[in-house]
Amino acid sequence: MTAITGDENRADDRPGDETGPAAGTGPAAGTDTGTEGGAVDGNSPEPPCEQAPGRPRESGEGRSGGCWDDGLIARRSGGRRREDGLAEPAGAEEHVPIGGAYGGPLRTRLDALRELVGLSSTRVESETLAEAGRVLDEASARQRLSARHTVVAIAGATGSGKSTLFNALAQVPLSETGLRRPTTSAPIACSWSEGSAGLLDRLAIPPRLRRRPLAGGADELSGLVLVDLPDHDSAMVRHREQVDRVLALVDAVIWVVDPEKYADAALHERYLRPLAGHAEITFVVLNQVDRLPGEAADQVLDDLRRLLDEDGMALGEHGEPGATVLALSALSGDGVDELRDVLGTFVQERTAPARRLAADVDAAAAGLRAAYVAEGLTGLDERAREDFADRLAEAVGAKAAGEAAEREWRRHAIRACGTPWLRLWRWYERKRLPGNGSGVSPATAPVEEELTARQRVEQAVRTVADAAAAGLPAPWAQAVREAAVRGADGLPEALDDLAAREAAATGKRPLRPAWWPAAVLAQMSMTLLQVYGGLWLVGQIADLLEPGLVVPALLMAAGIVGGPLVEWACTAAVRGPARRYGQDARRRLREAAAGCGRARVLDPIAGELMRYREVREQYATVAGRGGARAAGR
Repeated sequence: MTAITGDENRADDRPGDETGPAAGTGPAAGTDTGTEGGAVDGNSPEPPCEQAPGRPRESGEGRSGGCWDDGLIARRSGGRRREDGLAEPAGAEEHVPIGGAYGGPLRTRLDALRELVGLSSTRVESETLAEAGRVLDEASARQRLSARHTVVAIAGATGSGKSTLFNALAQVPLSETGLRRPTTSAPIACSWSEGSAGLLDRLAIPPRLRRRPLAGGADELSGLVLVDLPDHDSAMVRHREQVDRVLALVDAVIWVVDPEKYADAALHERYLRPLAGHAEITFVVLNQVDRLPGEAADQVLDDLRRLLDEDGMALGEHGEPGATVLALSALSGDGVDELRDVLGTFVQERTAPARRLAADVDAAAAGLRAAYVAEGLTGLDERAREDFADRLAEAVGAKAAGEAAEREWRRHAIRACGTPWLRLWRWYERKRLPGNGSGVSPATAPVEEELTARQRVEQAVRTVADAAAAGLPAPWAQAVREAAVRGADGLPEALDDLAAREAAATGKRPLRPAWWPAAVLAQMSMTLLQVYGGLWLVGQIADLLEPGLVVPALLMAAGIVGGPLVEWACTAAVRGPARRYGQDARRRLREAAAGCGRARVLDPIAGELMRYREVREQYATVAGRGGARAAGR
């Protein structure tokens, strides 16, 4: 083991402390200060009038009377000043987490992801949203911890030299190395500065496994928290589970490969390929290059880059963002300084947590693509709506109702303008017919008609639901169909009531055109001529009037011929108004049926489509450029 057994005993007495061989060169062993916001991770706040031990003064901190003002205490004590000089009450300003508030596109994407999960909770399966929920939880958890520290894990296969590289970076033997496999049985952490206890608690690394590096490296890698992981290909399941758990929480990863296992399928298929979107926080180190003769190291390194490219991982070359690929020998120290310089620059940028979170959001967006991205255009076009209205109109018999109204108009015109003798004959014929002249037994027809109408309504609903769900992702297509089915419940009965009301309204006495009084007067005149001519002839026969057959015969003939002519003219003239009347009746019934169908079926479908468009916009924000690239768009 290492020469820090005494410090480990002290660390066991104080959970959360960090100890190590160089503890005597800095603050007192067992202290852990320096978290942002002026409060130690889980401990008491810093003294307000002196600099916290081991904490460098930063340009963003202010002084008040020689005391450091961490902002949080000031807000709690007196609040901030408004422009009018009055102090605002405490808590009026938005709380800023210790890790700092996420800003820019990342904050927008997180807000959109949170909104997306909320809007989709009742439509998308919880298993599908699980990864998005985990990303939101981890974002919130990481934000509550120090942003001045970057947690970097060293991962690799058995015998790749992870622990040797871990010790080389710390410049002191902190992790066991040797031929026994597996050598590392639990994650071991090394912190280059104070204030990382909360981060290590999140990784579930106990205080007895927390180390400190050699004092000389404090300034160079200040803010780095290095974690040595067990072998990812260990024969022990517990070790592999620890690797997977820690890799999901750290800010960056150093993958250590050796010349023998750098092309291991388990490494590429299980880790590098699924984490290809995390290239900007990934370091791939080819270790043990001292074992390769001549130019073999360059050839192996080139082949490693080729494999990473096949995995879909971008390489950070020529100033492009991507994974950093290096070759070194942890045992001889060749190339370790270059890695230390790269890590120093990477840690001082303090962007690794945000980069990791952005990559996680990209991965979550790629996993959600199937649930939000439609194939082609979606929604109901005007043609589908018109087809639905036509089907409902057919179901309620709008066409038949229009034709019946047209026939009724014509019959009414004939009754009003026909000759009295013909009307009397037709009345007599109606009296002779069974069923009062209807010609249809009312007890037998409606049953079949009702069944046919119900089937037509159900078919219309299925057709419009399929048209609305076409191209939608499966959860939203199912939601659209369910909304249509719920709306169709009771629709046939509602259409029956509507048809009955429209039939009652249409069955009233039709309105007469303006020329009807003149036609009726003409028909009455023809009838009077017939009657007058007939009476004249009767008077002559009875010797009551002077004989003369020509004039009364002409009058009577004019009445007899003129009556049918007037009726024929009225019948011809009524065709246009009767057709328009029937069309109006058909249109009113169709519009009423379409309105009923729109309220019960189309509006719920439109609501689901609108909700889908809203979540699709949120998903587009979540995916962003990186998410769209990860999703293969």
